Amino acid sequence: MDGTEQKDTETNAPSVIDRYYTRWYRVDMKGKPCEDHCILQHSNRICVVTLAETHPILQNGRAIKSINYQISNGCSRLNNKVSGKSKRGGQFLTDFAPLCRITCTDETEYTIYSCIRGRLLEVNENILETPHLLLEKPSTEGYIAVILPKFEESKSITENLLSREEFDSVVSKRIAASQPS
Repeated sequence: MDGTEQKDTETNAPSVIDRYYTRWYRVDMKGKPCEDHCILQHSNRICVVTLAETHPILQNGRAIKSINYQISNGCSRLNNKVSGKSKRGGQFLTDFAPLCRITCTDETEYTIYSCIRGRLLEVNENILETPHLLLEKPSTEGYIAVILPKFEESKSITENLLSREEFDSVVSKRIAASQPS
């Protein structure tokens, strides 16, 4: 193997996310245009909630003012504690359970939802100290939360989500609709 072949292999190698996770999307969350979420599903059922690359937070060079996991007076996602092999004690989430609220410097507020049913395993506390991770690396260090669906629901959770191809189709239709004719 010469040096050129090795460079081709390195540049064409899929990322860890592309290799081990399947991307699923929920578009226009709660009817809000372009507020798209991405779910990275691992073969072991664990799902990572991230922002889709089309989400308004990741557009137009926005900056994040604050991220708040305090959903209501009685519910903070930061208080979530799981233990043991079966991850007992984690908060159970429905499809539309809010995970956090993100406020941009222009005072626009976005609520990020779970998109799937399951047990909340962890929230990403690193983005509280360094919110730019959410903007720079939304699929890796800038993830929002990790959720474990129930075993019996692990196959059916993707029924309401779009595949990468379906998501790309929705995005192209959006772009075509926004172009002046």
